[in-house]
Amino acid sequence: MSTSSRAPEWYRAWFGEEYLALYPHRDAEEAEAAVDLVLRSFGSAPGTILDLACGAGRHMAEFERRGLRAIGLDLSSTLLQQAHSRDARLLLVQGDMRYLPFADASFRVVVNFFTSFGYFAEPEEDAQVLTEIRRILQPGGCFALDFLNAERVRSGLVSEDERSVGDRRVIQKRRLEADGTVVVKEILILCPGQREPETTHYERVRLYSPPELEELLHQAGLEPEHTFGDYSGAPACADCPRYILLGHAV
Repeated sequence: MSTSSRAPEWYRAWFGEEYLALYPHRDAEEAEAAVDLVLRSFGSAPGTILDLACGAGRHMAEFERRGLRAIGLDLSSTLLQQAHSRDARLLLVQGDMRYLPFADASFRVVVNFFTSFGYFAEPEEDAQVLTEIRRILQPGGCFALDFLNAERVRSGLVSEDERSVGDRRVIQKRRLEADGTVVVKEILILCPGQREPETTHYERVRLYSPPELEELLHQAGLEPEHTFGDYSGAPACADCPRYILLGHAV
């Protein structure tokens, strides 16, 4: 049975306690650089910001540090609890990005950081996320979509690696599926002395090219204005690690 059919909603199981245990120190400096890029590009202090798929709140904490009002939404109760532990003042909501629990035109800015897009089984569901972003943005409101560089992922794919986390071995296997349009990572967690994994998790991301992303945004009523290849603001290019789009609601 294929991974796609085995774990169509992999994100519901993965972003929990084991995710935090394996990736305990996501980079605060990276979050600062990402927030810097967004604020420089938008050119003025924004109104209310939605951090869509806010995770454990590292970008929200950076907005808060700058005196900006942000609301974070995530599907994972575990990551939201971690965000609350980071800063009890953070405004956090549990929800599904396909069905945002906010009124029309609620936000001046929506940000989606760190490849928190392309997770769903069908492309139409990803398109629905962008339609929801447009719905809750005020007229002329701004958006930021921070995605991976799909071509670099394909060309530089590492099929397998292994590392130790505490006393556990973590084996990560990667492959392309659906004619190279989807990348799948299988995460196997082995306890000491075990030959078979105690737990297996999956990540599955649809590899949208820059033109495909821009077309999806246009169809949703979102106009890209700036593209960058990393958080320093370097131009997007074939070898850049990221593909970051910033623009406004039409």
